[in-house]
Amino acid sequence: MRLMVCGVPVCVIRAGESGMSEKIDFSTIRFLVVDSNRLFLDMIKDVLNMMGAATILRAPDVEKAKKLLREDSIDVLITEWTLEGQSGMELLHHIRTSADSPNRMLPVVMLTANSEENYVLAARDHGVTEFLAKPFTVQSFYDRLVSVIARPRAFVDAESYFGPDRRRRQTEFSGPDRRQAAS
Repeated sequence: MRLMVCGVPVCVIRAGESGMSEKIDFSTIRFLVVDSNRLFLDMIKDVLNMMGAATILRAPDVEKAKKLLREDSIDVLITEWTLEGQSGMELLHHIRTSADSPNRMLPVVMLTANSEENYVLAARDHGVTEFLAKPFTVQSFYDRLVSVIARPRAFVDAESYFGPDRRRRQTEFSGPDRRQAAS
């Protein structure tokens, strides 16, 4: 199956009965990795290269990331929460809410050691697409990338929130529908 991600055709091979996740052709996807730690930038670049990624841009801070987002077509952003200067959350806020954002629907994967529930909820409520706590395995990183590329969630544009639908699963609801359709 071929999908279009930010205008780029991506080959997705769905798993059969084996239970394995989809296989993604990462060679056509443009990544931007943001982290103040150069060793971490190098490690993520190496992992993405191992997965087949060909275009991996790196930024040590939010200002450089914003510049790269304006100048290049990025398909997936991977950022650390804690950066020098501004935080990854401030970058996420810029992407989701700023008129200067080149792509408000850009998939954003937050990789961070800040894994406490309040951090996860804050990232979700600011529009992060996926959250992955450090330390992590290559498989869990791959699974998050597959999720944002092969199974993108619908975006919600509400008065106080813009970002991917925060509901991961649909559940039956037996009460009255009190939602009002937008006019």
